[in-house]
Amino acid sequence: MNEILQTDTTSTFADNISLPIHRWFRYTAGFSAQWVEETVRAHLSSSNHNDNFKVLDPFAGSGTTLLSCDKLGVISYGYESHPFIYEIAAIKLLWKSDADLFLKTSNDILMQAKNDHSTIDKYPDIVLKCYDEKNLEEIDHLKKALYAKCDTSFSYKLSWLAFVSMLRASSHAGTATWQYILPNKKKAKVLSAFDAFSKQVHLMYEDMKIFQESKAKTYATLLKQDARKPSIIEKDSIDLVITSPPYANNYDYADATRLELSVLGEINSWGDLQHKIRPGLIRSCSQMVSKEKKETYQYLKDPLLKPIYNEILDVCTKLDLEKEKHGGKKNYYTMIALYFLDLAKVWQELRTVCKKGSIVCFVIGDSAPYGVYVPVDEWLGRLAISAGFKEYYFEKTRDRNVKWKNRKHNVPLKEGRLWVKG
Repeated sequence: MNEILQTDTTSTFADNISLPIHRWFRYTAGFSAQWVEETVRAHLSSSNHNDNFKVLDPFAGSGTTLLSCDKLGVISYGYESHPFIYEIAAIKLLWKSDADLFLKTSNDILMQAKNDHSTIDKYPDIVLKCYDEKNLEEIDHLKKALYAKCDTSFSYKLSWLAFVSMLRASSHAGTATWQYILPNKKKAKVLSAFDAFSKQVHLMYEDMKIFQESKAKTYATLLKQDARKPSIIEKDSIDLVITSPPYANNYDYADATRLELSVLGEINSWGDLQHKIRPGLIRSCSQMVSKEKKETYQYLKDPLLKPIYNEILDVCTKLDLEKEKHGGKKNYYTMIALYFLDLAKVWQELRTVCKKGSIVCFVIGDSAPYGVYVPVDEWLGRLAISAGFKEYYFEKTRDRNVKWKNRKHNVPLKEGRLWVKG
């Protein structure tokens, strides 16, 4: 059983790397598309209203759930508040578009870039550290040729995605497990930007053909939406929720896209992430909460946290004291308080749109910042009950962090699925 748990990858993006459309952009914070398909099929077969069966993913990421529902011909909705990741997912959903026109447009962009002899524009330092002079020149010329074609057409949008998706392949900088760029870690294999763009375009072209030749249908609706806030989705309309909210493990979803955002000119420094990207995100990393630390214990008194108040107060107090023993003095205590307050708001909004008897599945992992254990599955389950759901149970899929040699604590962690019935 331990071996099975350690090799289960359904709660990771690993299985999607070889799947058409899903593999267009590697977004580590994801889960298995095949598992989603199996789950949707299982609940669809037990539903008495197959024609109106609706699925929601309130943390849509790069679109795994929505694409899986398209493949099955099932109506789906998704929320995504990270502006860059929202664009990635929205463009993936254009898989039904004219593949030949996309290929022609992207080839025109490549030819124009190859004939460009202009001076390279200025780029942030992070970009200069990640590319040699030749590849930076090719990237610059590709970007200029791309923007010269800028319009609202699907062929432009798909070409844009091909461009941003090849930026890592043409960089000599390494990428950490969770997508953070590592300028000082050199890769052995680096493609030229022109070759990487061409390779990505042809991959996307072939994937579009594969999906279009299948029985897939487009029923997905993606909203640029904060899951903590009311949406336009009809009340009592959702049958099944499949999602993976951010984990309370200090992962910075904004920083993971810093290279792409810097090349595009969306940000000029790490500090720009705070006001351009992070505001709509669940507060799951300490970088997001520094301004709120003085109000931490006031946040804990919010009525939404009443079901877990005593336990979360104890954990936050321990983290507050523990931080004084560490050089970084990270505000994990504030992060934990705001993370669960944010998720409590999400449960309230889900209760509004979910039907009576609906099923919600959260792919989650627990946490132990500074070695202080946080029972994420239990607390989220209790917050769901408080929001009006009926019952919950946790299905463990694997142990976490068992291979990390640099782990700062010995607290065993797990990952799995929190199932909630409405």
